Amino acid sequence: MFKIGNLEIDNRVVAAPLAGITDRAYRLILKSMSCGLVFTEMVSDMGLLYNSHKSRQIANTDGEAKPVAVQIFGSKPEAMAQAAQIVEAMGAAMVDINMGCPTPKIVKNGEGAALMLDLGRSQEIIRAVVRAVKVPVTVKMRTGWDEEQINYQQLADIAVMEGVQALTLHPRTRRQGFSGQADWEAIASLKRRMPIPVIGSGDIRKAEDAVEMINSTGCDAVMIGRAALGNPFIIRETVALLEHGQKIAAPSQTEKIHMAMQHLELAIENKGEGIAVREMRKHISWYTKGMPDATRLRDRINQAVTGAEMGAILTELI
Repeated sequence: MFKIGNLEIDNRVVAAPLAGITDRAYRLILKSMSCGLVFTEMVSDMGLLYNSHKSRQIANTDGEAKPVAVQIFGSKPEAMAQAAQIVEAMGAAMVDINMGCPTPKIVKNGEGAALMLDLGRSQEIIRAVVRAVKVPVTVKMRTGWDEEQINYQQLADIAVMEGVQALTLHPRTRRQGFSGQADWEAIASLKRRMPIPVIGSGDIRKAEDAVEMINSTGCDAVMIGRAALGNPFIIRETVALLEHGQKIAAPSQTEKIHMAMQHLELAIENKGEGIAVREMRKHISWYTKGMPDATRLRDRINQAVTGAEMGAILTELI
């Protein structure tokens, strides 16, 4: 267990917020794997202020096992503060400020990782959000914009001074995106200086990597993102190894298929069949990666238009 402010989290395994991925169905899957803390997809401050149905749907955590954190993004302090109040009222256990997204359409608006180019504005946003809500506020960031502008330590100092309760560091620059190797030493350096919890992110591909990250950096928790795509079992495996010293077996093909079917059912339940079937194509591709004849299977899945068709294709694999 570890704490972020007054929020108690059952274990040190955290699932990353991923746009287009970490919707309610996916979060329920991760929670079933004993994930300590899950995040929504990042949600636009202006979308919330304009009462966009899509934004409200992203931020909706009704009926989910707590805690669920909501990640917001934007570039205007007042709007970010109001967005934080909206998601708090909707039940967010924690508000995370996105200062690390490298996507061009986000950074071109001065949002996400672009905020690391303007620490003055970053400070104004953090101050406004912290003052606006009672739940813990956290910040997710990168090491900097590029190799010439490494300023995560400065942003972290600002965040602590303004009352942020935890930091997540993905130790790559915005220019790197997801290429190259994550600089775990940056996580260690940040943890040595910080009086608040530090969550480490980057290059955790198996349970042993999470243990190594905590042992080598001293971080308080690990965040797993892309490694869980089609393999939510990595969450269960990491919790078992990290918290109990137990190595559990990797899932069988049958177990993966059953999980994909469960995911499909949850997606249909939460979004309706049409949207769910379209969005599940990528998930099923990930679940079945490496299985015999995966390419042909993927082609059939991509042509399926109903949940029953998808389910029938998956059933054939069992």
